[in-house]
Amino acid sequence: MLIKHRWILVILILMAAAPIHAKVVKHQYDRAQRAADVLQSLTGTPEKGIPKGLLDDAKGIAVFPHVVKGAFVIGGSWGKGLLSVRERNGNWGAPIYVDLAGGSYGFQIGAEATDLVLVFRSEHGVKSMLSSKLKLGADASVAAGPVGRTAQAATDVKLNAEILAYSRSKGVFAGIALDGAVISLDNSANEKVYGMDGKQVLAHPRASSPVTKAFQAALLRYSPGPSTATTQ
Repeated sequence: MLIKHRWILVILILMAAAPIHAKVVKHQYDRAQRAADVLQSLTGTPEKGIPKGLLDDAKGIAVFPHVVKGAFVIGGSWGKGLLSVRERNGNWGAPIYVDLAGGSYGFQIGAEATDLVLVFRSEHGVKSMLSSKLKLGADASVAAGPVGRTAQAATDVKLNAEILAYSRSKGVFAGIALDGAVISLDNSANEKVYGMDGKQVLAHPRASSPVTKAFQAALLRYSPGPSTATTQ
């Protein structure tokens, strides 16, 4: 009888925890949806958005919706987003959840929040982040990316940068200083969505989750991999 009562207690605990888990997963779903919306807004207009050529050549793309400038003593900002890494076959891997944090950097136009897209142009920056954390400006050079069809006229300084940054606040492209900001894996979110940490997700080519489907769809729409492009 005691064993039966214990099983009933376990079932009740699981039933009570289920709504909490569902709420957490919904939070990550909303995060992926917002990241997809940001990517669409910054790539959907060829004349004013991120050049498609840069997206097609990218080794990784990170999107941080609503990066907030915090009111700390020394200043600072933070954001939560997603990162997808290009696989060896040219297709996009499963998106993983990442965090952005930093002190003493701020928005050049004084905005309180902005949407941010980082285009990784080398494998070095991606590998540095996955090995531990990536400090922008120290572990990888970062510069504001060229916009629209004028990208061909961009300076060599920008195109030599390992990471190109795009930000937009209230519908307008805005300058943002990112030196000193740190990108790290949000493994709490990764484990809730995938059941494994970020590194393990990238090590499984077939890893997928309906929670990140919106972000994957946006990537495939604006920068399809070779296998996807041949089927369209």
